[in-house]
Amino acid sequence: MEENGTILYGIDPLILRDHYEIDYRHSYAQDSPFFVGLSKGKLLGSRCTVCDYVFATPRAYCMQCGAATEWQELPLAGRIHTFTTCYYGGEAFLKETPFTLILVEFDGADTLFLSRLKNLVPDQVCIGLPVRARFAKTPAFKVTDVWFEPLDCAGSR
Repeated sequence: MEENGTILYGIDPLILRDHYEIDYRHSYAQDSPFFVGLSKGKLLGSRCTVCDYVFATPRAYCMQCGAATEWQELPLAGRIHTFTTCYYGGEAFLKETPFTLILVEFDGADTLFLSRLKNLVPDQVCIGLPVRARFAKTPAFKVTDVWFEPLDCAGSR
């Protein structure tokens, strides 16, 4: 029998049952090199061919001047610009929830990169903390193929 409506498990805090599941068939199109880069242990952003603005999250066209961009390899180490702890996430993150979401600053990049932070409890996370990109051993060609760890933790492997 199919359940209808919302099932509440509590109200302080609000806890409810919420099922979601869907299959997609899609193309990464112009973003394909980014995902292929992840499979090779590289972070690829983009650089404007006119004004040299560097986007940590790749763009086909510059958001500053409108010119075309080209792929730019980013450093694998950066620092936390800001962070939050997520207690609700997409299906891909259920096993990790709660998790820490960070915006990473890279030297030489003008924008920030959104990712997860692993191997550090939330109350030890701080702005400015040095971090390093880590990559899935078996790529799935998804954003979950990259995450960050504290630099001393990532450097010890």
